[in-house]
Amino acid sequence: MTIAYACVLLMGLLPYVAAGIAKKGFENFDNSMPRQWLAQQTGFRARANAAQANLFESLPLFFAAVIIASMNNAPQATIDLLAIGFVLSRIAFLICYLVNWPTTRTIVWLAGLICVIAIFCQI
Repeated sequence: MTIAYACVLLMGLLPYVAAGIAKKGFENFDNSMPRQWLAQQTGFRARANAAQANLFESLPLFFAAVIIASMNNAPQATIDLLAIGFVLSRIAFLICYLVNWPTTRTIVWLAGLICVIAIFCQI
C-alpha cells in the first residue's frame, strides 16, 4: 500500500472522528433520530457536525486525484507528499472548526484544496 493510499483510508475515517466528537458524552443523545438531535446542537457539537459534513464533501475529489494520478503513473513520491499535505490540512481544519478559528480554518481548507489540485497537475 502506498502512502497516498493509506491517506485515502485515513481520510475515509476522519469524518467519523468528527461525528464522534459531535456526539461526545452522548448527553441526551437520541439514537433513533441522530440527525435531528445533531441539528439541535450548539457550540463545539454543532461545529464538529459541520466539520463532519465538510470532511465527507472533500473525499470524492481527493480520492479521484490520488487514484487517477496513481493509474497514470504520476511520480509516487510527489503524490504521497501531496496526500500527506492534504491529510494534515484536513486534520488542522477539524481542529480549527472545533476551537472556532474561522479564518485559520479557511486558510487550511484552501491548503488542502491546493494539495488536491497539485495532485491532478501531476497527471
